[in-house]
Amino acid sequence: MQLAFSSNAYLKFPIASTIERIAALGYKGIELAADVPHAWPAGLLEESKQAIRDALAKHGLAISNINAFMMNAVADPRQPYWHPGWTDPDPHYRAIRREHTKRALHLAAELGAECITTEPGGLLTPEQTWQQGADIFYQEFMPCVELAGELGVRLLIEPEPELLIERFDQYLTFVDRIDSPWVGLNFDIGHAYCVGEDPQDWVARMRPHTRHYHFEDIAASRVHKHLIPGHGAIDFDATLREIQKTGYDGWITVELYPYMDNPDAAAREAHEFLTAAMTRLGAAAP
Repeated sequence: MQLAFSSNAYLKFPIASTIERIAALGYKGIELAADVPHAWPAGLLEESKQAIRDALAKHGLAISNINAFMMNAVADPRQPYWHPGWTDPDPHYRAIRREHTKRALHLAAELGAECITTEPGGLLTPEQTWQQGADIFYQEFMPCVELAGELGVRLLIEPEPELLIERFDQYLTFVDRIDSPWVGLNFDIGHAYCVGEDPQDWVARMRPHTRHYHFEDIAASRVHKHLIPGHGAIDFDATLREIQKTGYDGWITVELYPYMDNPDAAAREAHEFLTAAMTRLGAAAP
């Protein structure tokens, strides 16, 4: 297991500075936000892509994941992270999500990233049933699955409270109809905790699907607000112990976008807390 930090906490900083800061705090990887101002694929020039490669090489960081979930660039007034959604009633609007995902897959291939993450469907309207939403998501998603296979990049679904796929059983139901080794799960332990699924209880069951982890803490209220690990109620020792048992040796990315006003302090504290927890288990990242 190795620790990475998501650049979506550093949206007030340019990407070169973000890479330098995350590396200086001891992380081995960075989750690159496929969004403004870091790496919005639709407007990313070749010179900008090379600058990212150069900065990563200079500071010794690898890309743990490309986060194609957030779409602040669209600036939807309803909610800047969820929209455009895969299940939006307007096919032209949800096409923006589909084409963004394709561009993010190409970006991952160009930068050497193994995977991208996307939202788990969208916010259902009062008129949509779960199955109707799942059918729309499937229709929009499958062209991206095909492209993921062609490019050799994993396309990971991230369950999210309030969206189509909130819980692991819903994820399993949805992916059961997809026959592709390039589709997998981004296991966000905070999101699981928010919907009543304590992460340590699900690690082993979801291991065949899990290709990447997001870590953050959540308060005992289970309200969806990302906290620095150690500030909430998640049992990190138990969760890490279960992950260790599965033999997982990939990335754990810390995602703390609510801390944009002082991301360095949040990233530093998270790194210290998780490194100590991993050391106790004999699983400290190299």
